Amino acid sequence: MSQTANYSDICILRLSAIGDVCHAVSAVQAIQKAHPNAKITWVMGKIEAMLLADLPGVELVVFDKKQGKQAFEQLKQQFKGRKFDVLLHMQVALRANLVARCIPAKVKVGFDWARAKELHSLFINKRIEAEPQAHVLEGFKGFAQAIGVPDYQPSWTMPVTEQDQTVADELLGAERLASPIFVISPAASKKERNWLPERYAALADHAHSQGFEVVISGGPTELEIELSEQIISYANAPILNLVGKTKLKQLLCVLKRAALVIAPDTGPAHMAVTVGTPVIGLYAHSNPKRTGPYLYQNYVVEVYHQNLLQQTGKTAEQVAWGTRVKGSDLMAQITVEDVTLMFDLVVKKEQLLATKVC
Repeated sequence: MSQTANYSDICILRLSAIGDVCHAVSAVQAIQKAHPNAKITWVMGKIEAMLLADLPGVELVVFDKKQGKQAFEQLKQQFKGRKFDVLLHMQVALRANLVARCIPAKVKVGFDWARAKELHSLFINKRIEAEPQAHVLEGFKGFAQAIGVPDYQPSWTMPVTEQDQTVADELLGAERLASPIFVISPAASKKERNWLPERYAALADHAHSQGFEVVISGGPTELEIELSEQIISYANAPILNLVGKTKLKQLLCVLKRAALVIAPDTGPAHMAVTVGTPVIGLYAHSNPKRTGPYLYQNYVVEVYHQNLLQQTGKTAEQVAWGTRVKGSDLMAQITVEDVTLMFDLVVKKEQLLATKVC
């Protein structure tokens, strides 16, 4: 593919998940700068579109997987008569590969051989450059570079309104906004990736003792509601529970107001990165060098590498990149002491008590 080609109609395919589409936003916005006259269409999932609705200069096309075969037919009809200059196929899952088949494009760019799986190679005719041991965000950067975008530092302009911020601020309250806010986003999509509630509570108490207002955020699932209630029951510090009370854009605004966020391997960790809020990531099952909070990987507390070595006898460099480790109680290996030490380090390094007061 010519690195100097002009593109007038570009399609992005990345359906899910929240963290991954946050990574992809930086690539899409870099593409917009490099190809300012190009029309950009992004095919994504329904929930992800709730976060990215009104993304500047991007036409969002929603693929609702719950509609089954009908979703594919709707996509075909929507693109009938169109022909994109290029499709950037940024997802290797089989469903995404089948979606790619419904998108008419002269060129379909996909992942390199090492990262391609689930028949991905059958649905593309060009590949991005191989990049061993790359973060997910760097993989998306490879797609931008494949259509002539120079190397760039990731940045984000997220689509939130004044009304979204007003709702978030009302939920937080004026008194709380006068102090630095520490947000606990405790729940990942799988229970085994969550830290223990009593340990979150201990960190909440420590944060409050240092002058932070503590907030718990999350969605309305039973797992998240139960976990938040357990944390509050263990804690001595006052905690504002916003679990199930914010839409995605409002949650993004809460994270923007925060001085610091703590989260396991979950979407809100990456949402926080997009609004410049430092994140302490807690990782046991997946490699944080691949999926950790991109701008704050030095703030991760992890036991992934020691468990990978124990289970496989190999280091991350010696196994397939992205290899996960198994176990229902691995997160229990992350101690309160380790996380408190990181908390104090981040607060000092970022000067949070002095500068991030809203």
